[in-house]
Amino acid sequence: MTDTEISRSGFQEKGDKAQAIGAKLQLAKMALVTEYRGLTVAQMTRLRRELRAVSGEYKVVKNTLVRRALKETSYQALEKHLQGPTGWVLSYEDPVALSKVLVKFIEDNAKLTIKGGMFEGQALDQAQVKELAKMPGKKEILAKLLACMQAPAAQLLRLVQEPGARVVRLLDGVRKTKEG
Repeated sequence: MTDTEISRSGFQEKGDKAQAIGAKLQLAKMALVTEYRGLTVAQMTRLRRELRAVSGEYKVVKNTLVRRALKETSYQALEKHLQGPTGWVLSYEDPVALSKVLVKFIEDNAKLTIKGGMFEGQALDQAQVKELAKMPGKKEILAKLLACMQAPAAQLLRLVQEPGARVVRLLDGVRKTKEG
């Protein structure tokens, strides 16, 4: 291989990586840029494991590759946060659950900070991510919705059963008076 062929293959490889990052960003419902300076490998591993449990991901990618990838996504406004060591938190399903995990991790490990993020086209800062973490999660909202949907049926069932229950109480009262 000549030097030109080697440099072209390296450039092509970087382009492929940028496309892969861009594809991940396209799939993400929320993306956050963090600074991880000072975290140990064990802490990073724990963070990745906890994020994976809520359909999230933590990636450390070179800023130059991310700049290329951002050009093709709705997260282009995050380019201003690409200074120094940056890590990316991507949420693929429930951004609220991911925010809860991330905020809890930040409370335990102050060395991880959120530089900024995007959720549904809106820019986020660390305080807004904390507010998002206070919201009820998808499972909690679905449980409340189910309870609201079942309430009218339960009330109707009680209403239908009440006349029969009154008759039973009346007959029981008559039986007790005849016995007494």
